[in-house]
Amino acid sequence: MERSLLQRIEAFLKESAMPPSVFGRAAVHDPRLVSDLRGGREPGRQLICRVEHFMNKWRADRHAGRVVPEGDRRARAARHPDVGVRA
Repeated sequence: MERSLLQRIEAFLKESAMPPSVFGRAAVHDPRLVSDLRGGREPGRQLICRVEHFMNKWRADRHAGRVVPEGDRRARAARHPDVGVRA
């Protein structure tokens, strides 16, 4: 049985360590996408294609070494405390 779009997105969020709002904004310019899908929103064919394209492109870029898991900006700040500090 084929997994739903929401199930594929949830797996991608774990894989990429990307917050849901960042994913929605990056994929389709809608930070509420994931929460809406969790709430029962039915995606159309065009939305599904755009989301799938974003996930496939991100995975290809990661495989090629062009991106790393994004994660939460608070977690990044904890790992790299000097990021964002101006001299």
